[in-house]
Amino acid sequence: MKSASLSEGRRGPAQIWNSAPQLAQIPPISAASLVPGKARVVIIAPHPGDEVLACGGVLQLLSTLEHPLQLISITDGSASHPGSHVWPASRLSVVRPQESAEALRRLGMPLHSLKWIRGGFCDNALAAREPQLSQFIARYLQPGDVVFTTWRNDGNHDHDAVGRAAANACSVAGAHLYELPIRAWHWPLRESAVIPWHRARKVRLDTWSVARKLHATHAFASQLSGDPQIGLAPMLAQELLERIREPYEIVFV
Repeated sequence: MKSASLSEGRRGPAQIWNSAPQLAQIPPISAASLVPGKARVVIIAPHPGDEVLACGGVLQLLSTLEHPLQLISITDGSASHPGSHVWPASRLSVVRPQESAEALRRLGMPLHSLKWIRGGFCDNALAAREPQLSQFIARYLQPGDVVFTTWRNDGNHDHDAVGRAAANACSVAGAHLYELPIRAWHWPLRESAVIPWHRARKVRLDTWSVARKLHATHAFASQLSGDPQIGLAPMLAQELLERIREPYEIVFV
């Protein structure tokens, strides 16, 4: 699947997230079943905010179960507005990590005990550095860790590269990997056959968890506003905001 942003044509009502009949048939799974015992949970986000969009609900559930948490932010997201004078890279490199911290606070994450690692890789260029990326991730993994990251076929080059690199790093470190789609839900319905439905499991979220996730998403002010002067649409399109209101998150096991 080619890389595409939501502002590049994956619009319209017949998207996978709101039209695929397979969604209703996905078996449920609890957060406790995903992470055994007191295993450490590692979230790997290609860009600031991906941790909320992919698994903001699961994060809340795992936090209440008192699992040790580690967040690895691979990039600072500073290339999200190319050519913009309103949101230049120099500004975004500071703002986007701040937005992430505020989003995690809104989710109720224990920021005082959360181990947060920032990779400093350049976004929109991760595929070219995949071997180094895999080595970097493996450095922070331990045997028995449970890792959540973006699906390696999500349709965004950075998401895909991080998914592949994380899979390799988990194999080396002896960690267990779960992948989560973000952009893939907004593919046209005709492409739903690409989704590995047999691997999909549904983690149900209550109303409060969904509300906190939506509130956390709105911490990313830079992504909610594009730059009309250069015709740049918001990175967090309305379709994505509508999808995260769904009372569940999907994990590929």
